[in-house]
Amino acid sequence: MKQFSSFIYHKILRWKIIGDFSAETVKKCVVIAVPHTSWHDFYIGLLIRQLAGVKISFLGKKELFKWPLGWYLRRVGGISLDRTPGQNKVEAIASLFLKKEELRLTIAPEGTRKKVTEWKTGFYHIAKAAQVPIIMVTFDFGKKQNLISKPFYPTHDVEKDFEYMYSFFKGVKGKIPEYSFDV
Repeated sequence: MKQFSSFIYHKILRWKIIGDFSAETVKKCVVIAVPHTSWHDFYIGLLIRQLAGVKISFLGKKELFKWPLGWYLRRVGGISLDRTPGQNKVEAIASLFLKKEELRLTIAPEGTRKKVTEWKTGFYHIAKAAQVPIIMVTFDFGKKQNLISKPFYPTHDVEKDFEYMYSFFKGVKGKIPEYSFDV
């Protein structure tokens, strides 16, 4: 399967990966993928995961996990998220890290595929509550590459941390460029 994924990713799509997930050292982390502008991000993410050789899960709204799509999404690592207001989603998701020996959880900080001017902060607070690093991954359709950062451990300076993370994604263009996150 890895060879097939490599053929699609490298030869057909002509993408490249720069960096890695350091599977031996980082068994738990929050992975943020930016920009999230199209459904095409999904299969690119699945290919990266296959090529990296690590299990990476993702969050999706619970409505996506209904029949017939739900069984497939769970099979490929999907975790459904109930977005009903009034719940402490950060604590609920952070507690998943305590229950599992290994969990790399992808979250799109934009929270949508549409244009946003700032990220939602839940991923950041999840990483802090779970005491796990954040790994940043670009979905750069302009350069046809995925750049994977070294693990970043949030500090107590939220503003400075976000400046650092925003700078990692500077100039990255999504599948729909006008929806890309601009720093």
